[in-house]
Amino acid sequence: METTNKSLWSRINRHRYLYLMVLPGFLTVLVFNYFPMYGILIAFKKYSVVKGIMDSPWVGFKYFNTFFHDPLAFRVLKNTLLLGVYTLFWSFPAPIILALLFNELRNKRFKKIVQTVSYFPHFISVVIVAGMIKEFTARDGLFNDIISFFGGSPVMFLLEPGYFRTIFISSGIWQGIGFGTIIYLAALSAIDPTLYDVAEVDGANRWKKIVHITWPSLRSTTVILLIFAVGGILGSDFQKIILLYSPETYSVADVIGSYVYRQGILGAQYEYTTAIGLFMSVISFVILYLTNWISRKVSDTSLF
Repeated sequence: METTNKSLWSRINRHRYLYLMVLPGFLTVLVFNYFPMYGILIAFKKYSVVKGIMDSPWVGFKYFNTFFHDPLAFRVLKNTLLLGVYTLFWSFPAPIILALLFNELRNKRFKKIVQTVSYFPHFISVVIVAGMIKEFTARDGLFNDIISFFGGSPVMFLLEPGYFRTIFISSGIWQGIGFGTIIYLAALSAIDPTLYDVAEVDGANRWKKIVHITWPSLRSTTVILLIFAVGGILGSDFQKIILLYSPETYSVADVIGSYVYRQGILGAQYEYTTAIGLFMSVISFVILYLTNWISRKVSDTSLF
């Protein structure tokens, strides 16, 4: 045992600078991701600031039952699931398609310019994006100016439930599509160029090169990212939703995150919203596990 301890400390001492580089990230995760888990207990207690978490009385699954009997529960669950599925369906393939298009560009200068421009929206804050959307969709905004130019009547887009999901998903694609191509382009850069040359000699056109060379090289990366995406299907970007929605669009825009914000932050029902958050985290974990299991069985590619 003593020899093992000496060996361990000798390895740590030998690689001490590497461990020091990892230390800030480790502490950040520990402080902001693991220490707060202690607060999950209030989902099962009648929390009192005076008594503290440990001395507050236990109430069991009271708040979970309250949520399941809430008339708004079905609405927010349905909206969360639908918005997550629609976002996955439209947003996930977009970076893949763009990466394939970038890969087909032969003018390197033009390719770099287009890539750089496509990255920019990712670095715009959610608040700014929401402000831009409100300006463009206002009665006197760009979209209504175009509609009026062609003889149409102005539309209050953000007050119409039928437009909210389209605006939310399309703005998300615009903001994330360029940055999302980075991983796929990195995978494409590992492809041996001679494979394309050999395929061209054999008479393969661009489409056949994509199908038989490019796509197989992206398959494992795509599967891994798809697992992550499906696991986060219930984690809609509620920050942007809160900035864009209104009582007129609650029927399609009110999701778990926005509901928790209203009940927890504005309504100070901390135990209730903690219970909801814990419930959704468990469901997300189950979805992630099942997706990973199916992927392992079907494609031999998985996270664990």
